Amino acid sequence: MAAFHVRRMRVRNRRQRNLPRPRVFRDRLNPLEFMDDNELFDRYRFRRPTITYILKGIHHFLERQTRRNFALSPVTQLLLFLRFVATGTHLSLVGDSLNVSDSATGRACRDVCQAIITVFQHVISFPVGEKAIQVMEGFRRIAGFPNVLGCVDGTFVKIISPHENEADFVNRKGVHALNDQMVYDPNFRVTSLCAKWPGSVHDSRIFRTSGLCQQFENGIHQGLLLGDSGYPCTKYLMTPYLSPADNCQGNFNRALCRTRVLIEQTFGILKRRFNCLHNGLRTTLEQSIKYVTSCVILHDIGIDHNDIIINNNIEEIAVADCTGCINMNPTFDSTAKRNDIARQFF
Repeated sequence: MAAFHVRRMRVRNRRQRNLPRPRVFRDRLNPLEFMDDNELFDRYRFRRPTITYILKGIHHFLERQTRRNFALSPVTQLLLFLRFVATGTHLSLVGDSLNVSDSATGRACRDVCQAIITVFQHVISFPVGEKAIQVMEGFRRIAGFPNVLGCVDGTFVKIISPHENEADFVNRKGVHALNDQMVYDPNFRVTSLCAKWPGSVHDSRIFRTSGLCQQFENGIHQGLLLGDSGYPCTKYLMTPYLSPADNCQGNFNRALCRTRVLIEQTFGILKRRFNCLHNGLRTTLEQSIKYVTSCVILHDIGIDHNDIIINNNIEEIAVADCTGCINMNPTFDSTAKRNDIARQFF
């Protein structure tokens, strides 16, 4: 009897699938027309001028070449994507906010993500020239550490279990994740990103194989990076003393930690703004990497347009004896160079 009912339900479902489904046209409102800047920021993490700037750069990638009625406009696609990365929720809920189906929402998010990476990939750039001097001065004002071009660290972004090499993506916390290496400047801006490595890979290996490390090895950048004790101390990457032997080394550690805490604050700002990076991404590995990259690009665009709320609790301190330039003698090994910085400035 039970098998008869199961077969009957299957036949009924098959007949329903074969029936033509009527097209339903739902009203799609444009939030830019009736929301103020604060409401837009709460829902989409950007205010009207910044959304308009992003849309102007990518709109020609989002225009649908179709004669069908009610095709998604570029502004609707962009707002769907911003809503998705801001909430990290399911596509069906994101689509309901603008009366769009979940399948169309998924296509829009993928298209907007690719368009942002294509058009605005230059936004993530390591400082050189006059910009590098400004970055060094900004870091010096925090705790007196000289010639710093950036702080480097990695952060985990949870993902679903990939189909290939699944075990490589299990991090030390026992979850599947990407280990994304980022470098920040004093304005909480990302200047370098490497978002392709599995969660089990150590931070030091990611940096050692990165293009930024090769640039420092080749002498392209005349400055320093600051890292935690998980990185090796090199001529261009300063790490804290594990056992400070005197006051100079202790002051060196305190200044490095006060400067490096900026990167932890920036991770918090980034993941609070784009909740999808905090909750995790439920998509393919390749698409997850693209979502991370696009969120970092949007983060920098927001800072460039003063469209981000930052509670900067780091005090600026004046250090009278930190105006000099450290000896960049390439014959110094890493330990000698770190000791020289500690003696000369701290």
